[in-house]
Amino acid sequence: MDVIHYLLQGFSVVLSPSNLLYCLIGCLWGTVVGVLPGLGPLAGMSLVLPLTYKLDPAGAIIMLSGIFYGAMYGGSTTSILLRVPGEAASIITCIDGYEMAKQGRAGPALVVAGIGSFIGGTVSIVGLMLFAPPLAKAMLKVGPAAEFALMLLALIVMSVVSTSSTLKTLAMILVGLLLATIGLDPITGLARFTFGSMYFADGFNFVAMALGLFGISEILINFENIANLKPTIKPTLRSLVPQLADLKASAGPIGRGTVIGFLFGFVPGISHVISTFVSYAVEKKLSRHPEQFGHGAIAGVAGPETANNATTGSCMIPLLVLGIPAIPATAILLSAMMIHGVQPGPQLMSEHPQVFWGLIASMYIGNLMLLVLNLPLVGLFVNLLRIPYVYLAPVVLLICVIGIYSVTARPLDIFIMAAFGVLGYVLRKFDFDVAPLLLAVVLGDRMEVSLRRALVISDGDYGIFLQGAFSQVFAGAIVLIALLQGAAWLSGFRKKTLRDVK
Repeated sequence: MDVIHYLLQGFSVVLSPSNLLYCLIGCLWGTVVGVLPGLGPLAGMSLVLPLTYKLDPAGAIIMLSGIFYGAMYGGSTTSILLRVPGEAASIITCIDGYEMAKQGRAGPALVVAGIGSFIGGTVSIVGLMLFAPPLAKAMLKVGPAAEFALMLLALIVMSVVSTSSTLKTLAMILVGLLLATIGLDPITGLARFTFGSMYFADGFNFVAMALGLFGISEILINFENIANLKPTIKPTLRSLVPQLADLKASAGPIGRGTVIGFLFGFVPGISHVISTFVSYAVEKKLSRHPEQFGHGAIAGVAGPETANNATTGSCMIPLLVLGIPAIPATAILLSAMMIHGVQPGPQLMSEHPQVFWGLIASMYIGNLMLLVLNLPLVGLFVNLLRIPYVYLAPVVLLICVIGIYSVTARPLDIFIMAAFGVLGYVLRKFDFDVAPLLLAVVLGDRMEVSLRRALVISDGDYGIFLQGAFSQVFAGAIVLIALLQGAAWLSGFRKKTLRDVK
Protein backbone atom coordinates (compact mmCIF):
# COMPACT_ATOMS: atom_id res chain seq x y z
CA MET A 1 0.00 0.00 0.00
CA ASP A 2 2.93 2.35 0.65
CA VAL A 3 3.95 2.01 -3.00
CA ILE A 4 0.47 3.04 -4.16
CA HIS A 5 0.51 5.99 -1.77
CA TYR A 6 3.89 7.22 -3.03
CA LEU A 7 2.84 6.66 -6.65
CA LEU A 8 -0.24 8.85 -6.13
CA GLN A 9 2.06 11.53 -4.74
CA GLY A 10 4.18 11.14 -7.87
CA PHE A 11 1.12 11.69 -10.06
CA SER A 12 0.31 14.84 -8.09
CA VAL A 13 3.79 16.10 -9.02
CA VAL A 14 3.69 15.24 -12.72
CA LEU A 15 0.08 16.32 -13.29
CA SER A 16 0.91 19.93 -12.47
CA PRO A 17 0.54 22.01 -15.69
CA SER A 18 4.26 22.84 -15.92
CA ASN A 19 5.54 19.28 -15.40
CA LEU A 20 2.90 17.90 -17.77
CA LEU A 21 4.16 20.35 -20.40
CA TYR A 22 7.80 19.31 -19.76
CA CYS A 23 6.80 15.67 -20.19
CA LEU A 24 5.07 16.41 -23.50
CA ILE A 25 8.03 18.45 -24.77
CA GLY A 26 10.43 15.67 -23.80
CA CYS A 27 8.36 12.96 -25.51
CA LEU A 28 7.91 15.04 -28.67
CA TRP A 29 11.58 16.02 -28.95
CA GLY A 30 12.64 12.47 -28.09
CA THR A 31 10.50 11.09 -30.90
CA VAL A 32 11.99 13.60 -33.35
CA VAL A 33 15.61 12.81 -32.43
CA GLY A 34 14.79 9.11 -32.57
CA VAL A 35 13.47 9.57 -36.11
CA LEU A 36 16.38 11.68 -37.37
CA PRO A 37 19.48 9.69 -38.42
CA GLY A 38 22.63 10.89 -36.67
CA LEU A 39 20.81 11.74 -33.46
CA GLY A 40 19.61 9.47 -30.69
CA PRO A 41 18.61 9.57 -27.01
CA LEU A 42 22.06 10.57 -25.80
CA ALA A 43 22.57 13.40 -28.29
CA GLY A 44 18.97 14.58 -27.90
CA MET A 45 19.27 14.74 -24.10
CA SER A 46 22.68 16.44 -24.30
CA LEU A 47 21.30 19.22 -26.51
CA VAL A 48 18.41 19.97 -24.12
CA LEU A 49 20.40 19.60 -20.88
CA PRO A 50 21.39 23.32 -20.71
CA LEU A 51 17.74 24.34 -21.01
CA THR A 52 16.90 22.46 -17.79
CA TYR A 53 19.31 24.41 -15.56
CA LYS A 54 16.63 26.88 -14.44
CA LEU A 55 13.92 24.25 -13.98
CA ASP A 56 13.15 22.58 -10.69
CA PRO A 57 14.80 19.13 -10.28
CA ALA A 58 11.57 17.15 -10.83
CA GLY A 59 10.68 19.05 -14.02
CA ALA A 60 14.20 18.71 -15.44
CA ILE A 61 14.37 14.95 -14.85
CA ILE A 62 10.84 14.45 -16.21
CA MET A 63 11.74 16.27 -19.45
CA LEU A 64 15.05 14.46 -19.95
CA SER A 65 13.58 11.03 -19.23
CA GLY A 66 10.79 11.80 -21.72
CA ILE A 67 13.47 12.41 -24.36
CA PHE A 68 15.12 9.12 -23.39
CA TYR A 69 12.16 6.80 -23.87
CA GLY A 70 10.71 8.98 -26.64
CA ALA A 71 13.85 8.39 -28.71
CA MET A 72 13.51 4.66 -28.05
CA TYR A 73 10.03 4.87 -29.62
CA GLY A 74 11.03 7.03 -32.57
CA GLY A 75 14.08 5.03 -33.61
CA SER A 76 11.93 2.38 -35.28
CA THR A 77 10.50 4.80 -37.88
CA THR A 78 13.69 5.26 -39.90
CA SER A 79 14.58 1.59 -39.48
CA ILE A 80 11.31 0.48 -41.08
CA LEU A 81 10.90 3.17 -43.75
CA LEU A 82 14.50 3.95 -44.71
CA ARG A 83 16.61 1.08 -43.35
CA VAL A 84 18.62 3.65 -41.41
CA PRO A 85 18.43 3.08 -37.64
CA GLY A 86 17.46 6.26 -35.81
CA GLU A 87 19.51 4.98 -32.87
CA ALA A 88 21.68 1.94 -32.12
CA ALA A 89 18.97 -0.18 -30.50
CA SER A 90 16.89 -0.09 -33.71
CA ILE A 91 19.54 -1.74 -35.88
CA ILE A 92 17.92 -5.18 -35.76
CA THR A 93 14.52 -3.68 -36.68
CA CYS A 94 15.95 -2.72 -40.08
CA ILE A 95 16.09 -6.34 -41.19
CA ASP A 96 12.42 -7.29 -41.28
CA GLY A 97 10.90 -3.82 -40.85
CA TYR A 98 12.29 -2.51 -44.13
CA GLU A 99 11.35 -5.73 -45.94
CA MET A 100 7.76 -5.25 -44.76
CA ALA A 101 7.85 -1.65 -46.00
CA LYS A 102 9.02 -2.79 -49.46
CA GLN A 103 6.05 -5.18 -49.52
CA GLY A 104 3.67 -2.30 -48.82
CA ARG A 105 3.22 -3.25 -45.17
CA ALA A 106 5.00 -0.32 -43.54
CA GLY A 107 1.80 0.57 -41.65
CA PRO A 108 1.43 -2.73 -39.76
CA ALA A 109 5.16 -2.69 -38.96
CA LEU A 110 4.98 0.85 -37.53
CA VAL A 111 1.77 0.21 -35.57
CA VAL A 112 3.00 -3.08 -34.10
CA ALA A 113 6.30 -1.44 -33.16
CA GLY A 114 4.36 1.33 -31.39
CA ILE A 115 2.06 -1.08 -29.54
CA GLY A 116 4.97 -3.31 -28.50
CA SER A 117 6.95 -0.29 -27.33
CA PHE A 118 3.99 0.86 -25.21
CA ILE A 119 3.48 -2.55 -23.58
CA GLY A 120 7.18 -3.18 -22.98
CA GLY A 121 7.73 0.31 -21.57
CA THR A 122 4.69 0.17 -19.29
CA VAL A 123 5.52 -3.26 -17.83
CA SER A 124 9.11 -2.19 -17.18
CA ILE A 125 7.84 0.86 -15.24
CA VAL A 126 5.80 -1.45 -13.02
CA GLY A 127 8.96 -3.46 -12.39
CA LEU A 128 10.89 -0.28 -11.56
CA MET A 129 8.19 0.71 -9.07
CA LEU A 130 8.18 -2.70 -7.37
CA PHE A 131 11.90 -3.58 -7.32
CA ALA A 132 13.58 -0.23 -6.67
CA PRO A 133 12.39 0.41 -3.06
CA PRO A 134 13.50 -2.94 -1.54
CA LEU A 135 16.80 -2.80 -3.46
CA ALA A 136 17.45 0.71 -2.12
CA LYS A 137 16.98 -0.51 1.47
CA ALA A 138 19.49 -3.29 0.88
CA MET A 139 22.04 -0.93 -0.70
CA LEU A 140 22.04 1.31 2.40
CA LYS A 141 24.17 -1.38 4.06
CA VAL A 142 26.82 -1.30 1.32
CA GLY A 143 30.14 0.31 2.34
CA PRO A 144 32.84 1.87 0.13
CA ALA A 145 34.66 -1.46 -0.40
CA ALA A 146 31.51 -3.19 -1.67
CA GLU A 147 30.61 -0.13 -3.74
CA PHE A 148 33.99 -0.28 -5.48
CA ALA A 149 33.54 -4.01 -6.12
CA LEU A 150 30.06 -3.36 -7.53
CA MET A 151 31.30 -0.73 -10.00
CA LEU A 152 34.23 -2.96 -10.99
CA LEU A 153 31.71 -5.75 -11.60
CA ALA A 154 29.67 -3.37 -13.79
CA LEU A 155 32.73 -2.63 -15.96
CA ILE A 156 33.61 -6.32 -16.25
CA VAL A 157 30.04 -7.20 -17.28
CA MET A 158 30.27 -4.42 -19.85
CA SER A 159 33.40 -6.01 -21.34
CA VAL A 160 31.55 -9.31 -21.71
CA VAL A 161 28.34 -8.05 -23.35
CA SER A 162 29.96 -5.54 -25.71
CA THR A 163 29.75 -6.31 -29.43
CA SER A 164 33.47 -5.60 -29.92
CA SER A 165 36.16 -8.02 -28.78
CA THR A 166 36.94 -8.28 -25.08
CA LEU A 167 40.45 -6.83 -25.49
CA LYS A 168 39.12 -3.83 -27.43
CA THR A 169 36.39 -3.23 -24.85
CA LEU A 170 38.87 -3.46 -21.97
CA ALA A 171 41.09 -0.98 -23.81
CA MET A 172 38.15 1.45 -24.07
CA ILE A 173 37.39 1.03 -20.36
CA LEU A 174 41.02 1.69 -19.47
CA VAL A 175 41.10 4.85 -21.63
CA GLY A 176 37.88 6.04 -19.99
CA LEU A 177 39.25 5.50 -16.49
CA LEU A 178 42.42 7.42 -17.44
CA LEU A 179 40.37 10.31 -18.83
CA ALA A 180 38.39 10.37 -15.56
CA THR A 181 41.60 11.21 -13.64
CA ILE A 182 41.97 14.56 -15.46
CA GLY A 183 41.00 17.50 -13.25
CA LEU A 184 41.00 18.10 -9.51
CA ASP A 185 41.67 15.19 -7.16
CA PRO A 186 38.23 14.31 -5.69
CA ILE A 187 39.69 13.97 -2.16
CA THR A 188 42.70 16.30 -1.87
CA GLY A 189 41.64 18.90 -4.46
CA LEU A 190 45.05 18.91 -6.19
CA ALA A 191 45.15 19.45 -9.95
CA ARG A 192 46.06 16.40 -12.05
CA PHE A 193 46.97 16.29 -15.75
CA THR A 194 45.57 19.77 -16.36
CA PHE A 195 48.88 21.12 -17.80
CA GLY A 196 48.34 24.29 -15.81
CA SER A 197 45.07 25.13 -17.59
CA MET A 198 41.93 25.97 -15.62
CA TYR A 199 39.86 24.69 -18.54
CA PHE A 200 40.58 21.13 -17.41
CA ALA A 201 40.02 21.66 -13.68
CA ASP A 202 36.71 19.79 -13.97
CA GLY A 203 38.06 17.33 -16.54
CA PHE A 204 36.67 16.98 -20.05
CA ASN A 205 33.13 18.24 -20.50
CA PHE A 206 30.98 15.12 -20.44
CA VAL A 207 28.33 16.49 -22.80
CA ALA A 208 31.04 17.44 -25.33
CA MET A 209 32.47 13.93 -25.15
CA ALA A 210 29.05 12.32 -25.53
CA LEU A 211 28.01 14.45 -28.50
CA GLY A 212 31.36 13.86 -30.19
CA LEU A 213 31.64 10.11 -29.64
CA PHE A 214 28.06 9.37 -30.65
CA GLY A 215 26.50 12.28 -32.57
CA ILE A 216 29.41 13.63 -34.63
CA SER A 217 30.91 10.21 -35.35
CA GLU A 218 27.49 8.92 -36.49
CA ILE A 219 27.15 11.83 -38.93
CA LEU A 220 30.63 11.17 -40.35
CA ILE A 221 29.82 7.48 -40.84
CA ASN A 222 26.47 8.32 -42.47
CA PHE A 223 28.24 10.62 -44.94
CA GLU A 224 30.32 7.63 -46.04
CA ASN A 225 27.16 5.69 -46.85
CA ILE A 226 25.10 8.59 -48.17
CA ALA A 227 24.98 7.09 -51.67
CA ASN A 228 23.28 3.98 -50.26
CA LEU A 229 20.41 5.84 -48.56
CA LYS A 230 17.13 4.67 -50.05
CA PRO A 231 14.22 7.01 -50.92
CA THR A 232 11.69 7.34 -48.15
CA ILE A 233 8.51 5.28 -48.35
CA LYS A 234 5.46 7.37 -47.48
CA PRO A 235 2.70 5.23 -45.95
CA THR A 236 -0.96 6.01 -46.62
CA LEU A 237 -3.56 6.21 -43.87
CA ARG A 238 -5.20 3.02 -45.11
CA SER A 239 -1.95 1.06 -45.02
CA LEU A 240 -1.37 1.96 -41.36
CA VAL A 241 -4.06 -0.43 -40.11
CA PRO A 242 -2.65 -3.88 -39.21
CA GLN A 243 -4.70 -7.01 -39.84
CA LEU A 244 -5.91 -9.32 -37.07
CA ALA A 245 -3.37 -11.93 -38.20
CA ASP A 246 -0.57 -9.39 -37.66
CA LEU A 247 -1.72 -8.70 -34.11
CA LYS A 248 -1.97 -12.42 -33.30
CA ALA A 249 1.49 -13.09 -34.72
CA SER A 250 2.88 -10.24 -32.62
CA ALA A 251 1.32 -11.17 -29.27
CA GLY A 252 3.88 -13.84 -28.31
CA PRO A 253 6.96 -11.84 -29.42
CA ILE A 254 5.70 -8.78 -27.51
CA GLY A 255 5.31 -10.82 -24.31
CA ARG A 256 8.72 -12.47 -24.62
CA GLY A 257 10.37 -9.21 -25.67
CA THR A 258 9.02 -7.53 -22.53
CA VAL A 259 10.65 -10.14 -20.28
CA ILE A 260 13.95 -10.15 -22.21
CA GLY A 261 14.19 -6.37 -22.30
CA PHE A 262 13.42 -5.97 -18.61
CA LEU A 263 16.05 -8.52 -17.57
CA PHE A 264 18.75 -7.06 -19.83
CA GLY A 265 18.07 -3.56 -18.51
CA PHE A 266 20.07 -4.44 -15.41
CA VAL A 267 23.19 -5.24 -17.46
CA PRO A 268 25.63 -2.29 -17.65
CA GLY A 269 26.95 -1.34 -21.07
CA ILE A 270 24.70 -1.56 -24.12
CA SER A 271 21.77 -3.49 -22.63
CA HIS A 272 19.16 -1.97 -24.97
CA VAL A 273 21.16 -3.10 -28.03
CA ILE A 274 21.95 -6.59 -26.73
CA SER A 275 18.32 -7.20 -25.67
CA THR A 276 17.08 -6.55 -29.23
CA PHE A 277 19.54 -9.05 -30.71
CA VAL A 278 18.61 -11.66 -28.10
CA SER A 279 14.89 -11.11 -28.71
CA TYR A 280 15.36 -11.49 -32.46
CA ALA A 281 17.37 -14.70 -31.99
CA VAL A 282 14.72 -16.13 -29.62
CA GLU A 283 11.85 -15.36 -31.99
CA LYS A 284 13.68 -16.91 -34.93
CA LYS A 285 14.42 -20.01 -32.86
CA LEU A 286 10.81 -20.42 -31.67
CA SER A 287 9.17 -19.60 -34.99
CA ARG A 288 7.46 -22.33 -37.02
CA HIS A 289 8.67 -20.52 -40.14
CA PRO A 290 12.20 -19.28 -39.40
CA GLU A 291 12.85 -18.92 -43.13
CA GLN A 292 10.55 -15.86 -43.13
CA PHE A 293 12.96 -13.92 -40.91
CA GLY A 294 14.92 -11.47 -43.00
CA HIS A 295 12.07 -11.35 -45.53
CA GLY A 296 9.40 -9.40 -43.64
CA ALA A 297 8.47 -11.44 -40.54
CA ILE A 298 6.41 -9.22 -38.24
CA ALA A 299 7.75 -11.08 -35.19
CA GLY A 300 11.19 -9.76 -36.15
CA VAL A 301 9.83 -6.24 -35.57
CA ALA A 302 7.52 -6.79 -32.59
CA GLY A 303 9.99 -8.69 -30.38
CA PRO A 304 13.08 -6.46 -30.69
CA GLU A 305 11.14 -3.17 -30.49
CA THR A 306 9.34 -4.37 -27.35
CA ALA A 307 12.63 -5.52 -25.79
CA ASN A 308 14.23 -2.19 -26.68
CA ASN A 309 11.60 -0.19 -24.78
CA ALA A 310 11.30 -2.66 -21.91
CA THR A 311 14.87 -1.79 -20.94
CA THR A 312 13.91 1.85 -20.30
CA GLY A 313 12.36 1.08 -16.93
CA SER A 314 14.75 -1.58 -15.65
CA CYS A 315 17.89 0.35 -16.68
CA MET A 316 16.67 3.16 -14.43
CA ILE A 317 17.01 0.87 -11.39
CA PRO A 318 20.85 0.79 -11.38
CA LEU A 319 20.87 4.56 -11.95
CA LEU A 320 18.37 5.57 -9.28
CA VAL A 321 19.24 2.97 -6.62
CA LEU A 322 22.99 2.43 -7.16
CA GLY A 323 23.97 5.64 -8.92
CA ILE A 324 25.40 3.56 -11.79
CA PRO A 325 24.28 4.45 -15.35
CA ALA A 326 23.51 1.21 -17.19
CA ILE A 327 23.71 2.81 -20.64
CA PRO A 328 25.23 6.10 -21.92
CA ALA A 329 21.85 7.87 -22.11
CA THR A 330 21.24 7.37 -18.38
CA ALA A 331 24.65 8.94 -17.74
CA ILE A 332 23.10 12.22 -18.96
CA LEU A 333 20.32 11.77 -16.40
CA LEU A 334 23.00 11.20 -13.74
CA SER A 335 24.70 14.46 -14.74
CA ALA A 336 21.40 16.34 -14.69
CA MET A 337 20.54 15.06 -11.22
CA MET A 338 23.93 16.08 -9.83
CA ILE A 339 23.64 19.53 -11.45
CA HIS A 340 20.36 20.01 -9.58
CA GLY A 341 21.81 18.77 -6.27
CA VAL A 342 20.09 15.37 -6.42
CA GLN A 343 22.43 12.46 -5.66
CA PRO A 344 21.20 9.13 -7.11
CA GLY A 345 21.60 6.23 -4.70
CA PRO A 346 19.85 4.33 -1.92
CA GLN A 347 18.77 7.55 -0.16
CA LEU A 348 17.18 9.13 -3.24
CA MET A 349 13.68 7.97 -2.32
CA SER A 350 13.88 9.38 1.20
CA GLU A 351 15.71 12.63 0.41
CA HIS A 352 14.02 13.49 -2.91
CA PRO A 353 10.75 11.50 -3.10
CA GLN A 354 9.18 14.07 -5.44
CA VAL A 355 11.92 13.41 -8.01
CA PHE A 356 11.83 9.60 -7.76
CA TRP A 357 8.08 9.07 -7.70
CA GLY A 358 7.44 11.99 -10.05
CA LEU A 359 9.77 10.32 -12.56
CA ILE A 360 7.94 6.99 -12.30
CA ALA A 361 4.52 8.65 -12.67
CA SER A 362 5.77 10.68 -15.64
CA MET A 363 6.88 7.48 -17.39
CA TYR A 364 3.32 6.11 -17.17
CA ILE A 365 1.91 9.31 -18.66
CA GLY A 366 4.78 9.63 -21.16
CA ASN A 367 4.12 6.17 -22.57
CA LEU A 368 0.50 7.13 -23.22
CA MET A 369 1.63 10.37 -24.87
CA LEU A 370 4.05 8.47 -27.09
CA LEU A 371 1.37 6.03 -28.17
CA VAL A 372 -0.81 8.98 -29.20
CA LEU A 373 2.10 10.78 -30.90
CA ASN A 374 3.61 7.86 -32.77
CA LEU A 375 0.51 6.35 -34.37
CA PRO A 376 -1.36 9.38 -35.81
CA LEU A 377 1.76 11.48 -36.51
CA VAL A 378 3.76 8.86 -38.39
CA GLY A 379 3.20 10.72 -41.67
CA LEU A 380 4.53 13.96 -40.18
CA PHE A 381 7.68 12.31 -38.82
CA VAL A 382 8.24 10.51 -42.11
CA ASN A 383 8.27 13.85 -43.93
CA LEU A 384 11.30 14.83 -41.85
CA LEU A 385 13.11 11.96 -43.55
CA ARG A 386 12.39 13.41 -46.96
CA ILE A 387 14.94 16.16 -46.25
CA PRO A 388 18.14 15.18 -48.13
CA TYR A 389 20.83 14.11 -45.68
CA VAL A 390 23.34 16.57 -47.18
CA TYR A 391 21.08 19.35 -45.85
CA LEU A 392 19.99 17.60 -42.67
CA ALA A 393 23.50 16.78 -41.37
CA PRO A 394 24.77 20.42 -41.28
CA VAL A 395 21.64 21.41 -39.35
CA VAL A 396 22.33 18.63 -36.83
CA LEU A 397 25.96 19.76 -36.55
CA LEU A 398 24.86 23.35 -35.97
CA ILE A 399 22.46 22.24 -33.24
CA CYS A 400 25.29 20.26 -31.60
CA VAL A 401 27.62 23.28 -31.64
CA ILE A 402 24.95 25.62 -30.22
CA GLY A 403 23.98 23.05 -27.61
CA ILE A 404 27.51 22.41 -26.35
CA TYR A 405 28.42 26.11 -26.29
CA SER A 406 25.30 26.94 -24.28
CA VAL A 407 26.36 24.49 -21.55
CA THR A 408 29.53 26.35 -20.43
CA ALA A 409 29.99 29.19 -22.97
CA ARG A 410 33.57 27.95 -23.58
CA PRO A 411 34.78 27.76 -27.20
CA LEU A 412 37.24 25.03 -26.18
CA ASP A 413 34.35 22.63 -25.59
CA ILE A 414 33.40 22.89 -29.27
CA PHE A 415 36.91 21.75 -30.24
CA ILE A 416 36.75 18.97 -27.63
CA MET A 417 33.46 17.79 -29.16
CA ALA A 418 35.01 17.84 -32.64
CA ALA A 419 38.11 15.99 -31.43
CA PHE A 420 36.08 13.26 -29.76
CA GLY A 421 33.88 13.09 -32.87
CA VAL A 422 36.92 12.30 -35.02
CA LEU A 423 38.20 9.90 -32.34
CA GLY A 424 34.81 8.14 -32.22
CA TYR A 425 34.75 7.88 -36.02
CA VAL A 426 38.22 6.29 -36.11
CA LEU A 427 37.45 3.92 -33.25
CA ARG A 428 34.20 2.76 -34.85
CA LYS A 429 35.96 2.21 -38.18
CA PHE A 430 38.26 -0.21 -36.36
CA ASP A 431 35.31 -1.93 -34.62
CA PHE A 432 35.87 -0.40 -31.18
CA ASP A 433 32.72 0.06 -29.10
CA VAL A 434 32.81 3.62 -27.70
CA ALA A 435 30.03 3.16 -25.11
CA PRO A 436 32.33 1.49 -22.52
CA LEU A 437 34.71 4.46 -22.75
CA LEU A 438 31.96 6.93 -21.90
CA LEU A 439 30.58 4.85 -19.04
CA ALA A 440 34.07 4.35 -17.60
CA VAL A 441 34.52 8.13 -17.55
CA VAL A 442 31.26 8.46 -15.59
CA LEU A 443 32.18 5.76 -13.06
CA GLY A 444 35.88 6.68 -12.79
CA ASP A 445 35.58 9.36 -10.10
CA ARG A 446 33.26 7.31 -7.90
CA MET A 447 35.42 4.21 -8.23
CA GLU A 448 38.50 6.15 -7.16
CA VAL A 449 36.74 7.72 -4.18
CA SER A 450 35.33 4.37 -3.03
CA LEU A 451 38.71 2.65 -3.42
CA ARG A 452 40.59 5.28 -1.45
CA ARG A 453 37.97 5.54 1.29
CA ALA A 454 38.00 1.78 1.73
CA LEU A 455 41.79 1.74 2.04
CA VAL A 456 41.70 4.61 4.55
CA ILE A 457 39.17 2.71 6.67
CA SER A 458 41.29 -0.48 6.56
CA ASP A 459 44.61 1.38 7.05
CA GLY A 460 45.83 0.15 3.66
CA ASP A 461 44.68 -3.46 4.03
CA TYR A 462 43.35 -4.74 0.69
CA GLY A 463 41.65 -7.59 2.51
CA ILE A 464 38.74 -5.21 3.17
CA PHE A 465 37.50 -5.94 -0.36
CA LEU A 466 36.75 -9.51 0.71
CA GLN A 467 35.14 -8.63 4.05
CA GLY A 468 31.39 -8.40 4.42
CA ALA A 469 28.59 -10.24 2.64
CA PHE A 470 28.13 -7.70 -0.17
CA SER A 471 31.85 -7.51 -0.98
CA GLN A 472 32.10 -11.29 -1.08
CA VAL A 473 29.08 -11.62 -3.35
CA PHE A 474 30.41 -9.01 -5.80
CA ALA A 475 33.93 -10.49 -5.71
CA GLY A 476 32.51 -13.96 -6.31
CA ALA A 477 30.51 -12.67 -9.28
CA ILE A 478 33.68 -11.11 -10.74
CA VAL A 479 35.57 -14.42 -10.43
CA LEU A 480 32.64 -16.38 -11.91
CA ILE A 481 32.36 -14.06 -14.92
CA ALA A 482 36.12 -14.28 -15.50
CA LEU A 483 35.96 -18.09 -15.45
CA LEU A 484 32.96 -18.19 -17.80
CA GLN A 485 34.66 -15.76 -20.16
CA GLY A 486 37.80 -17.88 -20.19
CA ALA A 487 35.75 -20.99 -20.93
CA ALA A 488 33.95 -19.15 -23.74
CA TRP A 489 37.24 -18.19 -25.33
CA LEU A 490 38.56 -21.75 -25.11
CA SER A 491 35.42 -23.15 -26.74
CA GLY A 492 35.42 -20.52 -29.49
CA PHE A 493 31.92 -19.35 -28.49
CA ARG A 494 32.92 -15.69 -28.21
CA LYS A 495 34.32 -15.49 -31.75
CA LYS A 496 31.26 -17.20 -33.18
CA THR A 497 28.90 -14.82 -31.31
CA LEU A 498 30.71 -11.72 -32.53
CA ARG A 499 30.70 -13.04 -36.08
CA ASP A 500 26.94 -13.69 -35.93
CA VAL A 501 26.19 -10.22 -34.54
CA LYS A 502 28.29 -8.50 -37.23
